[in-house]
Amino acid sequence: MKILELGHVVLYVSNLSRSADFYRDTLGFTEIAREVGMAAFSSGRTHHELLLLEVGGEPRKKEMEPGLYHIGFKIGDSTEDLKKAFQELKGRGVSIVGSADHGVTHSLYILDPDGNELELYADVNDAWKTDPQAVMSSVRSLKLD
Repeated sequence: MKILELGHVVLYVSNLSRSADFYRDTLGFTEIAREVGMAAFSSGRTHHELLLLEVGGEPRKKEMEPGLYHIGFKIGDSTEDLKKAFQELKGRGVSIVGSADHGVTHSLYILDPDGNELELYADVNDAWKTDPQAVMSSVRSLKLD
């Protein structure tokens, strides 16, 4: 067996309306379905890439523990694309937790309404296509404002 691609991510959320509106209105995902307790989204690459399931309760405090760290979403192909996203998200009051230059990508880290960390990134270098180790380059700071 061989994994061909990452197909989709499913997140439990405390408040479906709040989270679905965030992924649709703030991040620009296309909402393809919303029913009681669930909402599905796609960028158009496949049938769905994100599914939200409402479980209620309070958002968890994120601790460094085994489990999901973050989900990465490509938003562009240049640092300028990332800077524009940074300004837009800052203007909307989104919780921004960091940024980084990974060599092949430039990244912005934010939190969704339930505290799930999301990496929004732009591919800025194709070195990984000929040198797979390029993705393991040292992380450097990145100033976006």
